[in-house]
Amino acid sequence: MSASTESSYRSARNPSRPGHRSSTMGGMPLNDLPWWRWRARLRSALHMLSDPGFQREAWLAGRAGYGDVTDAVYRLVEDTWLDRWSAEKYVGTIFRDSAEATLVDVAVLRVVQILHEVGADAPAAVYLEHPGWPEAVRAAREAHVLLAANDGDDPDAPPRSLDILRILTQV
Repeated sequence: MSASTESSYRSARNPSRPGHRSSTMGGMPLNDLPWWRWRARLRSALHMLSDPGFQREAWLAGRAGYGDVTDAVYRLVEDTWLDRWSAEKYVGTIFRDSAEATLVDVAVLRVVQILHEVGADAPAAVYLEHPGWPEAVRAAREAHVLLAANDGDDPDAPPRSLDILRILTQV
């Protein structure tokens, strides 16, 4: 195959990517999207923000290894600036399609609004007792479920620790 023919070849399993589907990172395809590390960090945040049981067992209990609510919020927006512009900007790099981007935008809006109201240094209980928190959790859950399903992961598996996330996103 010539270089031009190789570069135009598209996998039958994933027509948007040249060549074959890559190996996986806990079920999530590596290099399936160019900015997969950002997606992994964002997915980790959505996962934690979408799981009330995890929030009680880890954040309220102060369980080590998972950060706190503020850490999850910053992981959600730090690389992407999703608190400043739409996730639609990242379709094809972090998000597979507009459906993912739309659900992430809603989740970010709900969570960041609460962050601004309670303050970045507020304890977990203040976030979790905020009247808008259930809606933020619901929006994060919808986004988490779609992204996990699109990556072939179980959305109901427990969130991974930040140490595991670091290992999975190493080069």
